Amino acid sequence: MRGARCAAAPTEVPPARSRTIVLRPRPRVSLLIHRRSVLVALILLALLLVVMAAAASLGQTYLSPGVVWRTLRTGSGPYDLVVNELRVPRIVLGALAGAALGMSGALVQTVTRNPLASPDVIGVGHGAAAATVLALATGVVSSPGAMPLVSVGGGLAAAALVYLLAWRRGMQAGRFVLVGVGIGVALSAVVQLYLTDSELEAAEQVKLWLTGSLNGRGWQQAGPLGVVLLVCLPALAWASRAARPLGLDADTAAALGVRVGRVRLGLTVLGVVLAATATGAAGPIGFVALTSPQLARRLTRTPQLPLLCSALTGAVVLVAADLTARTLLPPLEIPVGALTSLVGGPYLLWLLGRRTAVR
Repeated sequence: MRGARCAAAPTEVPPARSRTIVLRPRPRVSLLIHRRSVLVALILLALLLVVMAAAASLGQTYLSPGVVWRTLRTGSGPYDLVVNELRVPRIVLGALAGAALGMSGALVQTVTRNPLASPDVIGVGHGAAAATVLALATGVVSSPGAMPLVSVGGGLAAAALVYLLAWRRGMQAGRFVLVGVGIGVALSAVVQLYLTDSELEAAEQVKLWLTGSLNGRGWQQAGPLGVVLLVCLPALAWASRAARPLGLDADTAAALGVRVGRVRLGLTVLGVVLAATATGAAGPIGFVALTSPQLARRLTRTPQLPLLCSALTGAVVLVAADLTARTLLPPLEIPVGALTSLVGGPYLLWLLGRRTAVR
């Protein structure tokens, strides 16, 4: 009887609180939403809007937010040139380029499983720079509007070369990074060789592009970059789901039915396209792709690198860096690429020291 009474009154275990929400709009479709990631994304979006508003107001000519909004709404007024022609296109380009670099860095670091990897490491920036230099040296392209296309082609070609040289019965992350560093050094030598044996005007133009600057850029560069991001949205939705098993080792992911080689190739191509397009639009801006995914991961506390939060973090970082570069030493304007490298260098050293200490 005692046994029967014990069996009749089972112990109730309270359900554990979950940090994720599973939505099943259809029997075969499920969406996994991380609560903290949603909260962080909303905060980053609000912060991005605040930084963009500050960038539109601050400068050599201070404009109140009300004046900026009135000028944007009417499209005319005494400050139409400053707001609609100079500041707003530059701000939009910085946000788009930062988002593209943030997602590109997240994809490359997911493939390599290395927080020290970035599109610059696999030669995207160096390939874009070398292609631009060769186009200017040979006179093949003379139109300023065609230079971003040349940069994109150079970045894609360099990344393809790195992938082909690193492939040996599969792609290992360590060999991929090392080959990318070697290709980058060789392409940098090509650029330096051109700078030492070229006319002063052409050399100054290349040097300005190499520092990475949003000065003088606007809708002509922001428009194509925005189109590329829109076209890549379906691929990014696939990448956010396909990248999850890559956090495991290759054997475990393969045992789960994941085609590791194809997934890595797809993520790499998508990351290279984003990085090359952003580099073609704004120049080689360093360390944004390296730092943004790691900052986003620390904010969301997710096991994998979050694409959306990486994009928002990159946009906030680049717009804020460009605002600082414009207003730090007026009337001198620092190239935003120089400022991000100045801040990102110590971060890279800290990250290297931290990894060494962990080992």
